[in-house]
Amino acid sequence: MADGVPPRGSWTFLTSHARVLLALAKDPGARLREVASTCVLTERSVQSIVADLEQEGYLTRAREGRRNHYRITPGAKFRHPAEADRDIAGLLALFSEFPPTTTTHTDHHGESS
Repeated sequence: MADGVPPRGSWTFLTSHARVLLALAKDPGARLREVASTCVLTERSVQSIVADLEQEGYLTRAREGRRNHYRITPGAKFRHPAEADRDIAGLLALFSEFPPTTTTHTDHHGESS
């Protein structure tokens, strides 16, 4: 993958909608131009996707000064019937920049258990 662009004819596991949602979860104050660049999409596509996500309740937009700020609704459910019983919080956690750290338990002598 050169310059973040997948090879022609390839496919990916995540949809453009998921990528845009994850980009806005990572940076709620991002400009849609920045999201488009990150997701390797056109700005117009990102605008359409954001409108879809807003309409379905996955995110809300609030104006803060001259910029929009996006708030994700982590309790929103996936749309496909196969995942409709799960909310998007798990997806957001899976792609979080700061995954939970694992700790090693040590006894009082400093030995790992």
